[in-house]
Amino acid sequence: MGFYEYNFAFLVVLCAVLTWRRHLRNVEVAAESDSEGDTPSLSQKAEAGKFTKLFLVVYLLVMGADWLQGPYVYALYKDEMGYPEKTVAALFTTGFLSGAVSGYYVGSLADRYGRRTACLIFCVTYSVACFSTLFRSLPLLFLGRVFGGLSTSLMYSAFESWMVTEFHKRDLGRAGASLSTIFGTMTTMNSIVAIVAGVFSEWLVEFTGTKRAPFMASAGCLAVAFWVISTYWSENYGDSADTGDKKLESSPTSALMTVLHDKRIMTIGLASCFFEGSMYLFVFFWTPFMEATRDPVAATVSLPYGMIFACFMGSVMLGSQIFNLLVSSWGLISHARLLTSIFAIASSSLLISVVYRDERLVFWSFCCFEACVGMYFPSIGYLKGRIIEDGIRARVYGMLRIPLNILVVVALSLIKEGPEYRATVFMACSGLLLFASGVLSSILAE
Repeated sequence: MGFYEYNFAFLVVLCAVLTWRRHLRNVEVAAESDSEGDTPSLSQKAEAGKFTKLFLVVYLLVMGADWLQGPYVYALYKDEMGYPEKTVAALFTTGFLSGAVSGYYVGSLADRYGRRTACLIFCVTYSVACFSTLFRSLPLLFLGRVFGGLSTSLMYSAFESWMVTEFHKRDLGRAGASLSTIFGTMTTMNSIVAIVAGVFSEWLVEFTGTKRAPFMASAGCLAVAFWVISTYWSENYGDSADTGDKKLESSPTSALMTVLHDKRIMTIGLASCFFEGSMYLFVFFWTPFMEATRDPVAATVSLPYGMIFACFMGSVMLGSQIFNLLVSSWGLISHARLLTSIFAIASSSLLISVVYRDERLVFWSFCCFEACVGMYFPSIGYLKGRIIEDGIRARVYGMLRIPLNILVVVALSLIKEGPEYRATVFMACSGLLLFASGVLSSILAE
């Protein structure tokens, strides 16, 4: 085995050990609950288990649909369809602009007409985006990217809003379920799905001879998700936790006022923008960045990108396991304080990759950044679940993605060739993450 294979094996073993340790801790907690006489009834446990499984099945189908097509969007437009670099960049930018514009409205519509309905609409619109790749028509491809941006806004607002509101409405905390644990499991399982989807999509392309195949498989996953949602999910609406009145008037303006007047939500929005923006830029730049750090002698052999990606996903899984142990199992640190530390560590990881141009050190620093990603999503998901009210949850979630999309669009429009520019981007991201860590420490980690 080579260097990257050894690292992947190490990550797999470490994740397995931490998973087993978490299982033992859960057994200990259950035994303590039994001795104290506050054990939930079997019916409560069954309801909580059924709810978690139904949500995770849909969530993993949706994320699998996203992971299947992700590695081939650029390659399909550039290599198979033969469009120039500027046209491909315009297609990507269109998707992010669509996400920024729709983010202001889709959350409000989801709150008013139902989060379950919004999730069903997502399955349809994202399928349209997938089927648009069957045509070699530039207008249809741009239309597909518009639907893709709309779908992304729905994906990151409607599904989580439905889950958190339903969790509160059913009072599943009394049944032994935990939002923190659900968010941690989501991140862990998402990492596994990403690895499987990457391998499967590569096989599909080789088997069919076209890069359109993963998009069709993605549409298949969305069709299954549509069926599960329409068959088994119940509906919930904005303000349902308080009034149960789905006709209650709601508007994006009211959600905007809520965001502007609550410094905690503003802080979460700032943190999400900086971290997820850095994450998206990392996705764009890590490949050429690692190529630039290689020894000229070793550069005669191409980097094993598939194995490196698997290592990154293993690092995300490791981060989610660390989160589960530190917060859910042992209770050693609060979500807000952990999030503050995550931003500081992620900032240092990007800075190290710029200062030390060594291939192995850069790889390890990138793995550390990905581990921070694994801890970030369950942490920020839990905090949003606690701070943002159920009645306006989807509206606020959608609105918080607007500055993120704008940041990525601006960054993409300024892209230049060369390692110096990529180093400047990572330095800027490191500074933004450090600044966000300070803001989180002063406002949330009180």
